[in-house]
Amino acid sequence: MTKKLNWAIIGTGGIANEFASQFDENFANLASVVSRSQTNADAFADKYNIPTAYSNYDDILNDPTIDIVYIATPHNKHYEYIYKALSMNKHVCCEKVIVLNNKQLSQLLDMAKAKNLYIFEAMTIHYMPIYSDIKKWINSQDLGPLKMVQANFGSFKNYEDRYFFKKDLAGGALFDIGVYALNFVRCFLSKQPNDISTHVVINEHGVDESSTIILKNDNDELASIALTFRAKMPKVGIVAYEEGYFTFNQYPSSDKVTFTTHNGDVKTFEAGSSSKRLSYEVSQISEIILKGQNNPYIELTRDVIEIMDIVRDSWGLEYDDEGIY
Repeated sequence: MTKKLNWAIIGTGGIANEFASQFDENFANLASVVSRSQTNADAFADKYNIPTAYSNYDDILNDPTIDIVYIATPHNKHYEYIYKALSMNKHVCCEKVIVLNNKQLSQLLDMAKAKNLYIFEAMTIHYMPIYSDIKKWINSQDLGPLKMVQANFGSFKNYEDRYFFKKDLAGGALFDIGVYALNFVRCFLSKQPNDISTHVVINEHGVDESSTIILKNDNDELASIALTFRAKMPKVGIVAYEEGYFTFNQYPSSDKVTFTTHNGDVKTFEAGSSSKRLSYEVSQISEIILKGQNNPYIELTRDVIEIMDIVRDSWGLEYDDEGIY
């Protein structure tokens, strides 16, 4: 395949730097970057050998050489920039959480479909090779019914750090780390949960600091999630079938997973490398677009957003930027 997609990065923060440092050039070129400051954009471009740097977001979207934009801005700006990118006939890969609610996502997906464009969420769980390997192995075995999925994520954040506790930037633990836990859980549940209960601590900044979420679907599969932004917890995911359970350490970017049977027998799976988690995004997304394939992850993204809507409604947590154009 000789054609390569030209990617542009919107934003120059921490995750944008990780993305640029891991960029996979097999199917793609890193062609441009934009920041609110031309100085920052130029410095970023020099650091990663990017040909073009902009300080105006409209300029990068108007660039006819760009095929797809990677959006790495605070959550509250995702919907606006996705909308503008689609309007300018660009494919989109947007950092998690992709948008603030299902209403926004539905509008954007309808818009993308009408224009024959793609929207992807930059959710590492979608693209790490070990997940597809595990799902294939499960389908080839007789493990009995799925009974329980567990996912914890605790990350200590200072109140003054970046956007984490800023309500005007759609901060809070659910959108930042809970999106990983929910994607992990939904990846294995056979049906969308229809029974959702939750408890939350809303802090003095007006966003969710810690929470627990319990999910149940019509197949009697249960899932439990524990999140906090003020304490470290191991990022361990457990997927328990009648005949044994999987342990995913560092589940947002697992490259090694164990399966333990009732008898204590252990099988180990290894695939990929956590250090290449963002390069897998670039290569898979680029290949899907170039080959005109269906996006296999978008329904998972939609399911997670729907769960988040229900959870936040239960909490009474709303943000200023939840409308649509």
